[in-house]
Amino acid sequence: MISESKIHEHFSGLVVRKDLSKLVKGNALVPTYVLEYLLGQYCATNDEESIASGVDTVKKILSDHYVNRTEAELVKSKIKEQGRYKIIDRITVALNDKSGAYEATFSNLGLKKVIVDSEYIKEHPKLLVGGVWCILDMEFRFEDDPKHNNWIIDTLKPIQISNVDFESFAEARKNFTTQEWIDFILQSLGLNPDELGERNKWFQLVRLVSYCENNYNLIELGPKGTGKSHVFSEFSPHGILVSGGEITLPKLFVNNSNGRLGLVGYWDVVAFDEFAGAGKRVDRTLVDVMKNYMANRSFSRGTEQLTADASMVFVGNTSKSVSYMLKHTHLFHDLSDKYQDSAFLDRIHFFIPGWEISIIRNEMFTDGYGFVVDYLAQVLKHLRFHDYSDISRQYFELDSSLSTRDKEGINKTVSGLLKIIYPHREIPKEEIEYVLRFAIEGRKRVKTEIQKIDPTFDPVVFQYKDKDTGEVSEVITNEEKRYPRFFRQEGAHDDRTESDRQQYEEEQRKTSIKNVEPSHFTVSENQTGVSYTRLFGDYLEGAKRIEIVDPYIRRIWQIRNFVEFIQVVLAVKEEGEEVDVHLITDNGETSRIEMDQHFGDLQDSLMNVDVNFTFDIATGKKLHARSITTDTGWKILIDRGLDIFQRHNTGVFAIESVSQESRFCKAFEITYLRID
Repeated sequence: MISESKIHEHFSGLVVRKDLSKLVKGNALVPTYVLEYLLGQYCATNDEESIASGVDTVKKILSDHYVNRTEAELVKSKIKEQGRYKIIDRITVALNDKSGAYEATFSNLGLKKVIVDSEYIKEHPKLLVGGVWCILDMEFRFEDDPKHNNWIIDTLKPIQISNVDFESFAEARKNFTTQEWIDFILQSLGLNPDELGERNKWFQLVRLVSYCENNYNLIELGPKGTGKSHVFSEFSPHGILVSGGEITLPKLFVNNSNGRLGLVGYWDVVAFDEFAGAGKRVDRTLVDVMKNYMANRSFSRGTEQLTADASMVFVGNTSKSVSYMLKHTHLFHDLSDKYQDSAFLDRIHFFIPGWEISIIRNEMFTDGYGFVVDYLAQVLKHLRFHDYSDISRQYFELDSSLSTRDKEGINKTVSGLLKIIYPHREIPKEEIEYVLRFAIEGRKRVKTEIQKIDPTFDPVVFQYKDKDTGEVSEVITNEEKRYPRFFRQEGAHDDRTESDRQQYEEEQRKTSIKNVEPSHFTVSENQTGVSYTRLFGDYLEGAKRIEIVDPYIRRIWQIRNFVEFIQVVLAVKEEGEEVDVHLITDNGETSRIEMDQHFGDLQDSLMNVDVNFTFDIATGKKLHARSITTDTGWKILIDRGLDIFQRHNTGVFAIESVSQESRFCKAFEITYLRID
């Protein structure tokens, strides 16, 4: 763990304790960078007495000056009665074409058409698009003129650090090891590095590359709950997060009716949340303009050609497991078909495999010290005007088969990560190679999946040569290692139609079902050596749908039994195939809300292992017969349902907690019937 004394020795006054944001936030719905901007003014110290005093000060500032929508009228009254009053609110400015005046709209205070001095617009042009959090001195001057707006902005200051001393920052970096620095950056993002694996740490870092690298195009697809959008909504005043459903050509690039620039003209990072969704309606023209911008940094306004530096980030949730996507489609499966365009996807520089990133848990947040996020954001903004990719090219050469876009994607990722981790440019060769391999992997994931969508793309080899030794190394993604049979070898070709392929797979499924017979037997009380695998495994093999009727799947230990049953389903099903598992149970005396929560959590966890879990809670109905039915023609009658084991030792080192065969059974009978 990184030493707090070292942090304060080299970055005194620029760091805050990361749990303080939660202490001061209260009902203030503001991004982390706004809170830490205030905390940085009063709590950038490790002196506990000063921190306590500073927290009280920030709480009072938020209490007195942050505009809560429910108290907007009270704040307006304070401005009127006091004549002048300081507020914290998010404002967006627009030019009134008729009057020629700039007019502000206040998100929480609810005011509109408040005049803004043009000098503020010249100094802070982002006020014109997307909205900016500001500290403002407001006045109320009543005039008996219906055309006059009585609300006056006396002073306006966006909440962001204005400048940083990068040379001092880079010099101080030399006092930290690589691992210490990575952990320090992660703590600055509010994460506890001790709870993150090594690859997880690097995926968190690559999210930041879009802030320090111009025109960097990043995509992250994976299960929900991994914090994909957090960095783009909370971290920096230079980035904006928009909903995937809110993307329009005028909003993103330019409104040709009035010539007003869109988001890419004002923000360093434009991130699209909820980008996945196969059923979403997407404007084909927008996709074409995005393709051109992502490749050439340019877009048109009438006959005028404009350029911008904004990076584009696309984050979205997956609905299928990795194995399913690799076997049946591709890793871009959940994007709208308009975005499943090989030319569009080829502009993406790095694909973060969200399925490798841990679901966010409370213990993953840190209470240690990190940079005030706005300070770090300013450092990264400064680095956008530097290129570090030359460091890698001194030692390593990319394979000649790689396209220009492949090399550009790899070099941009390398440059961005080196800026973040090694701003002082002093890097051991073996660490440069690690960064290079990581960057190649992210681009290879993009290109491999594109080639499934569009086989006309030329085959390439993602390898590099060490210039000193001449040694050539290839980079393999984790998906290739885990599922090698889903990656077609070069030159392989499948002439079958889709219907022929599906018919063949169905025949294979039927012939793979083991030759098991109807039977009946009894298990006596205290018998051991019994497991769900022995009882059900052979009868579940090959099934695509399984229905369980059991009224006693409601208590925690009973739901654990059900999860162990799902383990058997996973063990016997074919890799890359989905199984529908439907449970019919009864809540009895258990809260329906509690059961919905537990089963909802189970649905989320199973989504990425090819099990589509659904459930019906038959409240008020009497379920008697307990059974398991498969679409392969088996019905299993078990008089105790899945609750066949006696209470057992669940201690950390108890073998019964992991081995069903070591548990004592209750007495029960089981019958296997053919029903087809």
